[in-house]
Amino acid sequence: MAKIGMDYGHGGSDPGAVYSGRRESADVLRLGLAITDKLRAAGLTVGESRNGDTAVSLMQRSRLSNERADEYFLSIHRNAFRPETAKGAEVFVHPTASDDAVNLARSIQSALTAVGFVDRGVKRANFYVLRETRAPAVLLEVGFVDNSEDNDLFDREFDNIVSGVSQAVLTHIGQSGLHVNKPSLQADLEVLCQHGILQSPAYWEQNATTGQTVRGDYVAVLIQRIAAYLRNLEN
Repeated sequence: MAKIGMDYGHGGSDPGAVYSGRRESADVLRLGLAITDKLRAAGLTVGESRNGDTAVSLMQRSRLSNERADEYFLSIHRNAFRPETAKGAEVFVHPTASDDAVNLARSIQSALTAVGFVDRGVKRANFYVLRETRAPAVLLEVGFVDNSEDNDLFDREFDNIVSGVSQAVLTHIGQSGLHVNKPSLQADLEVLCQHGILQSPAYWEQNATTGQTVRGDYVAVLIQRIAAYLRNLEN
């Protein structure tokens, strides 16, 4: 099972960049937790540097990842410069980063620009967590917290940012050959068929997947059958 280290920048006494009452530490915690939920739902093991508004040193962040033996490490941040001056997203890797880390960074950067962020590219920097973390590491700057347009985009496209970054990670891990335990839709459909809730599992197996759609009337019938089955259990 693939192991991912998720690092949500700043926290506690260190709010990171602040603009008009908005704190980088709160934005990246919210975003990071949502991405982590997606990755865990896909079967990945995810370790976190923090899961609340607490201060964690740079040394602790890298040490935790190294102790867990993470296979990849993502550090999530938001940028700042001069108010309402700079905007866009960028992903950093260490100057000596492997091709593996660079390719992951490029995939994530593509996901961020796909939702509308200005493309500031993949860059190299000697940031502590990139240097001291043993796993291939990337550091995301998801827009500028001191730019109103980027903040509007961050809020409006939040779900798409979460999905895009998560899918970039999952796709990259699949390409790298690491094993990901994906929930077995086929097995779940078989259970529903055994209880008479479903009669056409092939339709659901084909369409109830990422990027596909399911007819609303089919969903309504499925809900009705599940409700009827549960009522029978209560009687």
